[in-house]
Amino acid sequence: MVVRRVVSRHRARSRASPPDEMPLKTHSLRADCLMLFAALLWGCSFVVQRLSLATIGPLLFTGVRFLLGATVIALLSHWLKRPAAGAARQHVDWPWGPGSVLGVVVAISIAAQQVGLAYTKVANAGFISSMYVVIVPLLSVLLGQTLRLGIIAGALCATVGLYFLSGEHLTLSYGDGLELFGAVAIALQLMLLGAYTQKHDPLTLALIQNLVCGVVCMLAAWVVEPVRWQDVERSTMTLLYCGVISVGVGYAIQAVAQRDALPAHAAIIFSMEGVFAALAARVFIHEQLSWHAIIGCSLVVAGCIASQAPGRRRISGSSQASSPINGR
Repeated sequence: MVVRRVVSRHRARSRASPPDEMPLKTHSLRADCLMLFAALLWGCSFVVQRLSLATIGPLLFTGVRFLLGATVIALLSHWLKRPAAGAARQHVDWPWGPGSVLGVVVAISIAAQQVGLAYTKVANAGFISSMYVVIVPLLSVLLGQTLRLGIIAGALCATVGLYFLSGEHLTLSYGDGLELFGAVAIALQLMLLGAYTQKHDPLTLALIQNLVCGVVCMLAAWVVEPVRWQDVERSTMTLLYCGVISVGVGYAIQAVAQRDALPAHAAIIFSMEGVFAALAARVFIHEQLSWHAIIGCSLVVAGCIASQAPGRRRISGSSQASSPINGR
């Protein structure tokens, strides 16, 4: 299984490099700033995506914006990798297998997120989507890695936060459930991308990922949605932001930055996407947050932070996973 092989490579790497002695590049200021900027772009896109629901179907919107994003990354990659005058053009590795896997996973996550936005608030969607920062470590322990006690506390804290975010009901709304499902897919994408970028060029991976995601969503749109050129025309501005800025720039930044950061380290920074989404919703569409929603948001953030806190006590997902794994 692809995921198990990926986790095995991370486990081997962690045995060779104890979590307390991680390379300096993992914590580089450049990578952290890039990931924080990507989180800002994605958080603001929640508002834009919500506005697009009135003019275009969610799958068509997702397909077009990821094809736009793939075009942006292709142009950026061509410009960055152009050979110097007189130099021979270098051979380009095209990892279609890993890139296609990433593309399908992203298609599932983004489609669930976009459809879920029609049934929940922007702030709720932003914070629930940030649950991947807890899901990444939980998925790791299910695959046999070591789980720190702080992860359990973080997961419980975030779960209580979701309870408050759902309106203090015992069940999540349909939209919240879709957002949570999308968060699981995002967690899987973070884990896979963290491993794939160690062996392949990050921009090429991002290009294939976005291309495959766009094609998958377009095919799905042809089956379940009305596909009209007029809808695309009415959504031009939202498509340009989400396609060029959020997907093209945002996912390129993610691929480049995650080469210098472990998935758990990246997840805590990307969780700021939820904070930016709530702020953008308040500023641009004047969406109000009730006190219980504010408490829920605070608990989700606290759970995300707790899941990354250092600690010595750990819980193993299997008897063979006795060595500590940083953050997961």
